[in-house]
Amino acid sequence: MVNKSSTRTRGSSSYQVIPPMVVTLFAHLLFIAITILVLVWVLHFREGLAFSSSNKPKIFNIHPLLMVIGFVLMSGEAIMAYTTTPTSRKNHKLFHMFLHLIALVAGIIGVIAVFKYHDESGIPHVYTFHSWIGLSTIILFGLQWIFSFLTFLFPRARTSTRSRVAPWHALIGITIFFMAIVTAETGVVQKFIFLSLRRNQEGLIVNFIGLLILLFGISVGLTVLL
Repeated sequence: MVNKSSTRTRGSSSYQVIPPMVVTLFAHLLFIAITILVLVWVLHFREGLAFSSSNKPKIFNIHPLLMVIGFVLMSGEAIMAYTTTPTSRKNHKLFHMFLHLIALVAGIIGVIAVFKYHDESGIPHVYTFHSWIGLSTIILFGLQWIFSFLTFLFPRARTSTRSRVAPWHALIGITIFFMAIVTAETGVVQKFIFLSLRRNQEGLIVNFIGLLILLFGISVGLTVLL
C-alpha cells in the first residue's frame, strides 16, 4: 500500500529543482522592467499623463499606468510578500493586505480615468472583452479585500472559521490575480490594434510589456507553488 503523505512529500520536493528565491528575484526584476517600459511608453510615445486635459489621450494614459504598475504588479508583489517575506505571521498579513490595498486604490483610480476618457471622447463604455473581464476583476478584488479584512484582521472570525476560509481565500485570490493578468494582456493587444502599431519602436515596447506581464504572472504562480 502506498503511503499518501510520503507521496505528497516526494511530489512537492520535486518542484525544488528551482530555488524559490531565484523565482522571486526574477519576478522582482520583471516588476522593475515592466515599470520602466510602461513609463517610457506613456511618457515618451503617448504624450504624458493628465487627469484633466484637452489632449484626451493623456487622460487615458493614467489607465494603463495604474492598472499595470499599481494593480497587476502590486497584486503580484502582495501575493509573494505573504509567502517569501522573512517576518512574523501577523506582519505577513498586514503587509499582504496593505500592498493589496494599494493595488485596489490604484485599480479604482485607473478605472475612473478610463471612464472619464470615454465620457469626454464620446466613446461607449464596457463594450469589449477587455473591459468586461477588467471590471469583473476589480469588483471581485474589492469584495475579496473587504471580506478578507473582516475575516482575518478586524474584527476577525473565530480560529476554526479562519482555518476553513484560508484555502478558499488563497484559491480565489490567485484566480483574481490571473484574471488581472488576462485583463492586462487583452488590454495590451487591444491598444496595439487600436493604435495600428507595426514593427516600430512603440510596437516593440508594447509587445514586450505584454510578454513580461505574462512572465511576471507565471513567476508569481511558481513562487506560490514552490
